[in-house]
Amino acid sequence: MHHSRLCALVLDSQVDDLVKGVRFWSAALGKDVITLDQDGDGRYAELKTDDDEPIILLQKVDHESRVHLDIETDDIDAEASRLEALGAKRIAFVRHRWWVMEAPTGHRFCVVRKQRAAFGPHLNRWD
Repeated sequence: MHHSRLCALVLDSQVDDLVKGVRFWSAALGKDVITLDQDGDGRYAELKTDDDEPIILLQKVDHESRVHLDIETDDIDAEASRLEALGAKRIAFVRHRWWVMEAPTGHRFCVVRKQRAAFGPHLNRWD
């Protein structure tokens, strides 16, 4: 048995500097900025959301700008296998921390470790 839920909306941004985009999305969504540089490498910024809302991240990328979803889980491999059985494909295991997957519709998404201390509401249980 494992658990999973929608965890994050990630704004993949093909830009040289995330700051302008972070300030735009912060104002557009009415969300304060938690950090302009989450990991110290200029690749991730985070907006403040409540515990029952998805995390909103901006990620600096080399590919075309798009939005992707993160699904958090307490068992990454079990969740990736469950999603494969539904028709998704594993694309890459990144930094030995998360799976990049592709839905049958062609949309990319990530399966990540649990991101907040408590899973909170909207949790799915898979046997």
